[in-house]
Amino acid sequence: MPPEPAATARQLVTWFRKHGRDYPWRRTHDPYAILVSEIMLQQTQIATVLGRGYYARWLERFPDFERLASASEEQVLKAWEGLGYYRRARNLHRLAKEVIEKHGGVFPRDHATILSLPGIGPYTAGAVASLAFGLAQPVVDGNVARVLSRLYNDATPVDSTAGVKLLWQHAGELVGTTDDPRVLNSALMELGQTHCTPAKPACDLCPVRAQCRAKEPESLPVKQARQEITAVTERVVFLRTDEGVLLEQETGGRRTGLWKLPALPAVHENKPPPVLMRTNYGITRYKVTLWVHEAPRQHPVWPDTHRVITFAEIGSTPMPAPYRRALDDLLKRAEFKLDS
Repeated sequence: MPPEPAATARQLVTWFRKHGRDYPWRRTHDPYAILVSEIMLQQTQIATVLGRGYYARWLERFPDFERLASASEEQVLKAWEGLGYYRRARNLHRLAKEVIEKHGGVFPRDHATILSLPGIGPYTAGAVASLAFGLAQPVVDGNVARVLSRLYNDATPVDSTAGVKLLWQHAGELVGTTDDPRVLNSALMELGQTHCTPAKPACDLCPVRAQCRAKEPESLPVKQARQEITAVTERVVFLRTDEGVLLEQETGGRRTGLWKLPALPAVHENKPPPVLMRTNYGITRYKVTLWVHEAPRQHPVWPDTHRVITFAEIGSTPMPAPYRRALDDLLKRAEFKLDS
């Protein structure tokens, strides 16, 4: 027998009202503040977003749609630096402009209209609609998917077409039975974060254990076969002048508009200059080994995408975190050599 949606929803709401954790986005009904939190928390841990101050700094820098819409892309990317997946920042910037230009600066309350905004998918639309406006819209993220898979003892892969359809159906059944969708959806997410964890779930403390049908909760959820991690080698150069450092602006990819250490010119690939440092970083399904070389003795003619960024500008120049760390380390070494 499947869990009873109304009883499950009541138990979750009661539990959350007593035990729900205090986050800044839970103290407000402002759709902008809630939207920013949801976009930041996509593929980023709460500890990073809050503990490292990204959320607070963003709202201080861009407190509303109007301020964000009027900012330059470079300012937006700089404020997002370190969170990665920069497409999220660009979409948020585009969304702010659309809210100002097409909706008079007022975030729409209609779920279908929210879903039509740039960068908004079903989860984010449901989250903002329910958390900001109290609409009975379901949400399914990784935590909710795990909770629902176990509640229904469902081994359908959660990342398959059939699995996704089932999860949204179950979430819709739950939220449709409550008069407080905001709390219900928050409770589902919270339960996955605190009790219904991937390993060693605290089933004895679960507020809906009487409804849960999972016989082996740690075996759920089931996922399809994971993509293999691909090793990639990336070679760049460090060229420091009296004025600053040569950097390259990226184009045509997810990091368009950001600056990085310039790629090693192809003519030097077979016999690259000496290595200054090596580091590793991961991005999606790639593990990248980043080799930083001395600039070639015979400098090539650098294209228009390259320019010397002055030392005064470097701190405010948007840059992916792996390059920022490498550049900071290289500049510290250079300063040491100059001083010694």
